Amino acid sequence: MSQLAPTDLAAWLRRLESLHPSEIDMGLARVAEVASRLGVQRPAPLVFTVTGTNGKGSTCAALDSLLRHSGRRSGCYTSPHLVRYNERVTIDGEPVDDASLCQAFADIEQARGDISLTYFEFGTLAALLLFQRAGLDAVVLEVGLGGRLDAVNIVDADIAVVTSIGLDHPDYLGDTRDSVGYEKAGILRQGGRLVCSETDLPPRFVEQMEKLRVKVWQRGEEYRWQEAGDGRWELCAGRDGNEASLLLPPVTLPRDNLSTALQAFWAAGLDMPDERLVMALAGTSVPGRLDLRTLDWRGETRQLLLDVGHNPQAAEYLAGHLAGNGDGNCVAVFGLLSDKDLDGILAPLRGRFASWAVAPLPTPRSRPPAELVAGLERAGEIATGFDSIGAAIAGQLDNTPAGTKIVIFGSFFCVAEAILWLNRQSCEAT
Repeated sequence: MSQLAPTDLAAWLRRLESLHPSEIDMGLARVAEVASRLGVQRPAPLVFTVTGTNGKGSTCAALDSLLRHSGRRSGCYTSPHLVRYNERVTIDGEPVDDASLCQAFADIEQARGDISLTYFEFGTLAALLLFQRAGLDAVVLEVGLGGRLDAVNIVDADIAVVTSIGLDHPDYLGDTRDSVGYEKAGILRQGGRLVCSETDLPPRFVEQMEKLRVKVWQRGEEYRWQEAGDGRWELCAGRDGNEASLLLPPVTLPRDNLSTALQAFWAAGLDMPDERLVMALAGTSVPGRLDLRTLDWRGETRQLLLDVGHNPQAAEYLAGHLAGNGDGNCVAVFGLLSDKDLDGILAPLRGRFASWAVAPLPTPRSRPPAELVAGLERAGEIATGFDSIGAAIAGQLDNTPAGTKIVIFGSFFCVAEAILWLNRQSCEAT
């Protein structure tokens, strides 16, 4: 076993990246065996597992906020991270420290013997181990890819949450909504409970749901939300076996996801006074998801909206958000991975931006800027290539009036680069 410093997280992460020949290796046998050796199959008395094509991050954040506002100690595991790996594993709302992660990795390394684990599998086991050691009341686990064969699925959830079912990762999940739905139905358990935000369930998902006889709360059926004027909205959901309503203030995160989180909280038999429910949901924020920031640029205050949306469904939501907020004067900064559906992402956003600045992402999987420019120009858009996301942001800031909003999206890598660039600007200004 390699001898690594007990707090050198960067060294550990480099090692984990090199241990398995594939970045993704679908299947549960290897990771389940190591989990059994570690005894982490039940990381807390109450477990929520969240899958979906879009909306997982904000749903997990809202659920975690609800649990903490109710006085419960909670852990939340999400992926990928934006800037620091520690973002993936939070306990009581705070990222775990380097030393704790390194110790967990060392314990997993010892337990696994000659079993090969991927980077994600190592991280999942570390999160479960840290949650168990913390003696938490509840944990929220975000599925990394699909559901059925994802490492998170070694844990039997008390409440399964499905946010949406759309096309993404076709090499692993198939190229139809039906195949994607089947993979996501893999987190269901016999006689379990399901809270589902997706209103158009594919046949194979429904088949699995009925076969397993799960109790279902589906958006549009057992729970829903509606406009209440002045940006407010009313959630009507199942609470203590009865339908209850809750009036909520304006929020920036998707209401579908916030309402799903609350229904999952209630489906678990949990509750607290309405004012605390409102506080928990209204206070939920997720870095990089409809994340509005301001920057002093050459003596002027500028607005930048960061969003990690990277598939057609996410692009459609972003387009609706911009239209709903009257954001008619916008330009884009855009970077995309090579396996993503460029045409599908462009479709709902055509004509939305006065111009696009595109750049490569810091990964071999990045789509070259020349390809992005060509695709955008075929769609009738104005596009310019830059050497980096930071240069693209600076270019858009320099060539637009102060009232123009810069919308930065297309990938976690894109938003992460933007955050690092913004942090550097803040440091240089002080």
